[in-house]
Amino acid sequence: MASFPNVYEYPFSVLEREGCELRGRWNERVFRNDNPVILELGCGRGEYTVGLGRINPDRNFIGIDIKGARMWAGAKEALENEMNNVAFLRTNIELLPRFFAAGEVSEIWLTFPDPQMKKCNKRLTSTRFISLYSAIMPDDGLVHLKTDSLFLYTYTCEMLKVNNLPVILSTDDLYSSGLAVSMPPIKTAYEQQWLDRGLTIKCLSFVCGKRERYVEPDVEIEPDSYRSFGRGKISIKN
Repeated sequence: MASFPNVYEYPFSVLEREGCELRGRWNERVFRNDNPVILELGCGRGEYTVGLGRINPDRNFIGIDIKGARMWAGAKEALENEMNNVAFLRTNIELLPRFFAAGEVSEIWLTFPDPQMKKCNKRLTSTRFISLYSAIMPDDGLVHLKTDSLFLYTYTCEMLKVNNLPVILSTDDLYSSGLAVSMPPIKTAYEQQWLDRGLTIKCLSFVCGKRERYVEPDVEIEPDSYRSFGRGKISIKN
């Protein structure tokens, strides 16, 4: 992928020493327009990033993941189809503020992240990450979650409630609720895998408003009876 002009990688030593020259300048240097910048975090093969870019030519999309071997497929497809509004960044999500300036990102997509039922601070909708997102988004910046996990959906609903963050869309069964028309018509292979197993798709869209302090919800949540990524059944307490 080092030869792909739409892929950006920064060794941590370089990032520490020099920072990212694109921070605050993605529109100017990468996309060469003033359109909104939207991220997909944990983009995997980049199917959703490419799909979003295809149906929204007036917006800019950046797929972010640490695993380059998976990201290669989406980057190659975007490059071959001359999708100038799609780019990829290989880095850890925890480093987002090093790559994006305050208010530079208008929306964030989280598509089928690991629910991290045992480790709250690794959940991509935990207050730890919400704080990171708010640092690079405007006050009305949106976060969209699609998940097969009832655990993650319930946890996120409770997190939004305790922090009084506005919910724009919420459903625990996207395709039976009639709300599918409100979401992009993109169904990745991973999403289809869960549908084929008889699971419902849960969705949330909410405003990532800034708070002086984010509070974790103090609730007991029933864990999923299966583990994402085909890791079998588990038995844990929240």
